[in-house]
Formats: sequence, C-alpha cells, structure tokens
Amino acid sequence: MSGTGEKLSGTKTPADFLKSIRGRPVVVKLNSGVDYRGILACLDGYMNIAMEQTEEYVNGQLKNKYGDAFIRGNNVLYISTSKGTLAEGA
Repeated sequence: MSGTGEKLSGTKTPADFLKSIRGRPVVVKLNSGVDYRGILACLDGYMNIAMEQTEEYVNGQLKNKYGDAFIRGNNVLYISTSKGTLAEGA
C-alpha cells in the first residue's frame, strides 16, 4: 500500500506542516507547562526552535518578552499555529 498518501489530495505530513508555518505566529508548549509565543524563524530535525518577537507565558500570564529565543527540541511538548496571539496576549 505504498503511495496511498500521494493519491489523497490535500494530505499533509508533519514535515509539510512545519515547513508551512515558518515565518508565522506559533505557540510552543514546553514539557514544563511554559508557553512561548512568537514568530517561528526556523527549526531543525531535532525540533530545536528559533523564534522572534517571543513572549513567555507561565500559567497563562505574560512573564517576559524576548527579541529572539532559542528552544532546545527535547523540551518541546508541541508546536501550534496561533491566530492573533501576539496582538491579543493570552
């Protein structure tokens, strides 16, 4: 059954998703529960993440703002796209 994914139109792999969100606002949730919200600058195969205009949220409250941030991949629980996160805050 190889190639079934190619026959389905609109099927995206996780790698396709990650490529498509580069340069867009994202939420990165860490294993510790802390959220980082900002613009995804780049990421690698180990899920190391570089972000711009980064904000750190602890328990839903803004704690810090960073220009650029680097997050080591083994700390990442998930990456999610966000709609208007930077403008809205929480």
